[in-house]
Amino acid sequence: MTDHAITLCDVSKLYRKYAYRRQFSTLKSALLKGNLASELKPNEVFHAVNGVSLRVPVGMTLGVIGRNGSGKSTLLKLIAGITKPTFGTVEVNGRISALIELGAGFHPEISGRENVFINGVMLGLTKSEISKRFDTIVEFAELEDFIDAPVKTYSSGMYMRLGFAVAVHVDPDVLLVDEVLAVGDEGFSLRCLDKFAEFKRRGKTILLVTHGLSMVERFCDEAVWLDNGKVCGEGDPRRVVHAYTTEVAKGEERILSENDRKLREAVVGEGNESDSGTGELISTDEPPEDMYRATQGRWGAGPVRIDGVTLTRAGESAHVFQSGDQLAIKLSVSTLSPVTNFVFGISIFNAEGVCCYGTNTHIEEFTPIEFSGAGEVVFVIDSLDLVEGTYKLDVAAHTREGFQYDYHRLLYTFRVKSRTKDTGIYRPGHRWTFSPTIRFVRAGERLN
Repeated sequence: MTDHAITLCDVSKLYRKYAYRRQFSTLKSALLKGNLASELKPNEVFHAVNGVSLRVPVGMTLGVIGRNGSGKSTLLKLIAGITKPTFGTVEVNGRISALIELGAGFHPEISGRENVFINGVMLGLTKSEISKRFDTIVEFAELEDFIDAPVKTYSSGMYMRLGFAVAVHVDPDVLLVDEVLAVGDEGFSLRCLDKFAEFKRRGKTILLVTHGLSMVERFCDEAVWLDNGKVCGEGDPRRVVHAYTTEVAKGEERILSENDRKLREAVVGEGNESDSGTGELISTDEPPEDMYRATQGRWGAGPVRIDGVTLTRAGESAHVFQSGDQLAIKLSVSTLSPVTNFVFGISIFNAEGVCCYGTNTHIEEFTPIEFSGAGEVVFVIDSLDLVEGTYKLDVAAHTREGFQYDYHRLLYTFRVKSRTKDTGIYRPGHRWTFSPTIRFVRAGERLN
């Protein structure tokens, strides 16, 4: 018996880009060339999976991660035999059970009972074997009161529960699962995880496609990261997940930076305001009476100006931070004429517009003496103790009496990421203690 449950050798799956109207010259010519794809030019095809080679040992739980459209689901369909590779070979040893698409293989017009038997036969069981497992399947799916109703009357959660129950009770050697836990309630999700753990103990092979990265780290023996149909990383789950999240953060950085630039151009015509030294208004609009209720904008009459705002982490420009990172907000400022009455301020708002924190140099009792020419103001938060979410910045230069020199309202965005999915705004430093009669095990730890 082979040591590998799944073997993929240089597997590719090509699809035609239907934007092109060109047809194959003839079916005969396509067949003579050995492959329909050979009739298409490189720019007429899309590689859903591109040159993937994998060996999955018997008994391994492999997590497959990647962005939407990266080829994860196509890979599982190739392994399940639902679709055939354009190039390369796929070999699977043992009985496969695949839960890839919600309700796949269910006929909507017939009852859940009939669908259980049909799906069981499709997965290789005899009618007698299905009958023996039927009650267990229905009980696991929590569908005792609905099993004789047509499945077209089922909710998406009921579809998923029944499909999962059938898939795991046919006793497969290889279980393929694609994001099915996303539509289940918490109780059922926990029971699914218990079933996965049972499969692991019994030496079954599991391929799990999921966006739940913490689940991959905790549950999987190894992980594979797909992007644009290619393997970008494989091996230890924590290492692969870290590489993937780092790349995702870089993409978010680019998007947030570009969106902020477009917003500033749309709101204030960034790059077009007067830099002639004539003291012209930054904005011809009157500033709102209550800045906290204003939408995005920029107001002020100078002479002090905020010429640029940069967010940095460890000295590098950044828009994506981990909760607890250091955040430095750098204001490049200048004045058209020397001033002795000046205040610099910072405010942080969450996506709902709630002010998380705001302060300025006047509140913190910095007495202004003089500012002339150009300079830099740096506001540093050593530990960014915000919960996960998207945040906006207000930055301002004004007099102690509140006259606006230059006010930037909600024009700068940053995102806070966290493995801990707590709620609210602020994450205070904290700890838990328990008496000896109360026992927990933390994520990543093993129960003694």
